[in-house]
Amino acid sequence: MRTKTLKKNKINVVTLGCSKNVYDSEVLMGGQLKASGKDVVHEEEGNIVVINTCGFINNAKEESVNTILEYVQKKNDGDVDKVFVTGCLSERYKPDLIKEIPNVDEYFGTTELPGLLKALGADYRHELIGERLTTTPKNYAYLKIAEGCDRPCSFCAIPLMRGKHKSTPIEDLVTESEKLAAKGVKELILIAQDLTYYGLDIYKKRNLAELLEALVKVEGIEWIRLHYAFPTGFPLDVLDVMKREPKVCNYLDIPLQHISDAVLKSMRRGTNKAKTTKLISQFREAVPEMTIRTTLIVGYPGETEENFQELKQWVSDMRFERLGCFTYSHEENTHAYTLEDDVPEEVKVDRANQIMEIQSQISWELNQHKIGETFKVVIDRKEGNYFVGRTEFDSPDVDNEVLIDASKCYLKTGEFATVKVTEAEDFDLYAEVVL
Repeated sequence: MRTKTLKKNKINVVTLGCSKNVYDSEVLMGGQLKASGKDVVHEEEGNIVVINTCGFINNAKEESVNTILEYVQKKNDGDVDKVFVTGCLSERYKPDLIKEIPNVDEYFGTTELPGLLKALGADYRHELIGERLTTTPKNYAYLKIAEGCDRPCSFCAIPLMRGKHKSTPIEDLVTESEKLAAKGVKELILIAQDLTYYGLDIYKKRNLAELLEALVKVEGIEWIRLHYAFPTGFPLDVLDVMKREPKVCNYLDIPLQHISDAVLKSMRRGTNKAKTTKLISQFREAVPEMTIRTTLIVGYPGETEENFQELKQWVSDMRFERLGCFTYSHEENTHAYTLEDDVPEEVKVDRANQIMEIQSQISWELNQHKIGETFKVVIDRKEGNYFVGRTEFDSPDVDNEVLIDASKCYLKTGEFATVKVTEAEDFDLYAEVVL
């Protein structure tokens, strides 16, 4: 009598969207599934698929839906056995998704990790602080210091998907960082919907500076980078730590969204042009070496040509080291959805292109000043004939890169090197190793 061979399940986790989703997938894979003895991979072949979706703006939602449909088709064809969906899209649109794509085995929201684990045959374990299966290059990792957001921004659906702000205690973040350092991680990229709010809920004060003081003591960590600060209520003691502690990168990602007072008021940003401009001046005065990254939104409801021209002039005047620009996305259940989406799509795209043209020129001019200068860089990867690295002034995937001719030297991925810049383009630097 033949016995049926039991196929061992392999769980494939597919991650879409932002760095916060990357972090959540890593916790799911390493902190929970691996700990339960499951065979888990990230975006490779597996007969059980978990799709961690994004539901932030239209393009991201389309990508998430298309990915779900792709794996449902694979299930129909017999190439995979089960498809589970989690993340922001699932949190926000679960009833619609169940109706429109019923062949998914089960949908889970952003706070339903225990239920997802149970469906995958695993048990949720509270004690696994800091256990993750990192998917980024070995030298850096994201450290999510808080979840959710209490800000009332009119255009943003994140509170709908992620809930209220909830800080992670400092001791837990130190434990997690120590475990990452033990795996060879050298750079921590601190992320949250709003870094500047960190600690208000559990310590009753903004505690980002104190967190940084604790993290710089972790052996093996060489760089700590700050992402997604909010301009209102920024804790200026953070600048003191940045100036004093060499491990804290002279870098800050602070999405400002717009500068016209009328648009900022409608966006419910809680600030204005004068306050914002003063804040940037305070940053540059306190830490002259700081690189500031910001992001802007064009085409917001009611944005006039005059509002846009004001934004253009301000971008030219401020000369941000790093800047990204997005077209407004009309999101259901946000306050801005009650406004008329009255800027035509082609105008939105044209405005974004105009902003980025200005920024390209600024970036080129700033980069020219770096020719002949020496920088410490971390090597992220080898690509073609070049080793690709970053300075402390650059975050992975979004900022400038440093290209080093691989035929002239050998560099190890994940290691630091000292280089001298020989050429500079809009967004890339070319350099040679200084022996």
